Amino acid sequence: MARDKEAEPWKKQVNDVRDLFHFKELLGTGAFSEVVLAQEKQTGRRFAVKCVSKRALKGKESSVENEIAVLRRIQHDNIVALEDIYETVDHLYLVMQLVSGGELFDRIVEKGFYTEKDASSLIRQVLDAVNYLHRMGIVHRDLKPENLLYFNSQDESKIMISDFGLSKMEVSGDVMSTACGTPGYVAPEVLAQKPYSRAVDCWSIGVIAYILLCGYPPFYDENDSKLFQQILRADFEFDAPYWDDISDSSLMEKDPIRRFSCEQALTHPWIAGDTALCKNIHESVSRQIRKNFARSKWRQAFNATAVVRHMRRLQLASGSPCRPNPDHTGQSRSSQSQNFTQTVNDGDRVSELGFLNGQIKFL
Repeated sequence: MARDKEAEPWKKQVNDVRDLFHFKELLGTGAFSEVVLAQEKQTGRRFAVKCVSKRALKGKESSVENEIAVLRRIQHDNIVALEDIYETVDHLYLVMQLVSGGELFDRIVEKGFYTEKDASSLIRQVLDAVNYLHRMGIVHRDLKPENLLYFNSQDESKIMISDFGLSKMEVSGDVMSTACGTPGYVAPEVLAQKPYSRAVDCWSIGVIAYILLCGYPPFYDENDSKLFQQILRADFEFDAPYWDDISDSSLMEKDPIRRFSCEQALTHPWIAGDTALCKNIHESVSRQIRKNFARSKWRQAFNATAVVRHMRRLQLASGSPCRPNPDHTGQSRSSQSQNFTQTVNDGDRVSELGFLNGQIKFL
């Protein structure tokens, strides 16, 4: 990965990055990298530093180059920021904004109170950030709950989108066709091996919205082939009593042409209006999350839990095989929330809302 220093002035050449940072605990590992909690010596600020081994990356340099190109291009309040880049003989170091509030599901389970309005607020923030990405010509291609992190531990903390390893910058004339992403969140057109667009991101947001309202996924099977068949058919249900009061329009529209864009979705009454209910749904949703999303399934390279653990220590120092079968003790949801998430299966109605993302990141 030899580089022309003058061609990339934003990449700072150093002999040893540890001259600048105190490396603390390991937050996680990936195929080519480790993510370490680090403290800048000069300022005392804490960051998450992604340490990329050039040796491990050899022959696959384009993947990290693409991620860097995307991150350098974007700046949004709900997107984890790239703060700096350092290079040594053996490594690249991506200095990332530290988010310490934990992963989405962890926080929902830990809460004592969680409402449909909370879910609406979360999805609105994600839509706003992804709409920004799309305006910038960037498709995330791997939106999922694991990549949604809370900025800090405060109750009203904002949500942050992370992990741009599979993101893609749209180029005029280019067609996206690479199958990538995560099973369960992948859009039908990707599984069908068809060319796809930024609409795949909207599909994933729809899947996330579904889970936030009931705690279980719309598509599930231990067998990937059967799972993908469900997704290809947009075959899922709204089980009673969780969705009893929900109307008949759609968010996860199978046809990407009819699927709502993020910009359109942001005008939906469930997002822009006051139709989301304030009734506490924490008990039913958190029970289903614990049942259907074991920690081992959603943990990833960027281990937000380790960050939370470290920050708490600092505070103390300073003073099923088939589709999940939900139990039937949960509360029903508002009509507008189903309006925001239901898929149209009969092909005769135009869905009112459609979100899509996806991809198949087979790790």
